[in-house]
Amino acid sequence: MLACPNLFPASYFADRAERVLSMLLPSSRTRYRVNATRTLRVSVATVAAALAVTGTLAGCGSDDTDSGSTTASGSVSATTVAPDDHAATPAASAAELQSTLTTFADPAVPAADKAKLVTDGDQRVALIERMNQGLANYQVSFTVTEVRQDGDRADADVDVTSPHGTMPGVAMTWEYDDGTWKISDASACTILGMARAACQP
Repeated sequence: MLACPNLFPASYFADRAERVLSMLLPSSRTRYRVNATRTLRVSVATVAAALAVTGTLAGCGSDDTDSGSTTASGSVSATTVAPDDHAATPAASAAELQSTLTTFADPAVPAADKAKLVTDGDQRVALIERMNQGLANYQVSFTVTEVRQDGDRADADVDVTSPHGTMPGVAMTWEYDDGTWKISDASACTILGMARAACQP
């Protein structure tokens, strides 16, 4: 606890005590003068001490209030927010998305492995095998640009290049599933259709 300074000298409290007691003592009666004088000496010291204590506590009370307010504010400021329990979906990069397309169109990659690159790809294995046959001597490449992500979904513009030229700005979509970005079924069907292995409605 911090010591509180006495803001008034002792003479101040003694003077006030004498004034208070002089009003209370019956100075007009002689028989009480001796006792009053003795009483006054004791009372002056007592009242002065009481006033000093009161003044000191009053001054300390103001400091305690400020200290309490400061402590309360510090407690609120120190409160931390609990972290989110759900991990945020990682950002989809153009290079990562482009890699899924390149692997999907590579005829040397087995259909079963390609199916893992597509959302619900196990339903497209037969069509992927047909695409592999059609692309055996037909090279296709992709350039992904303008990636736009919204949570577990990413959209991008894709330039598709084949021996016949480049088809620019083909809209394709990916979905974040099982810890990785996968080509959406609709976009996989777009590529399958280009390889004459169109998905059936």
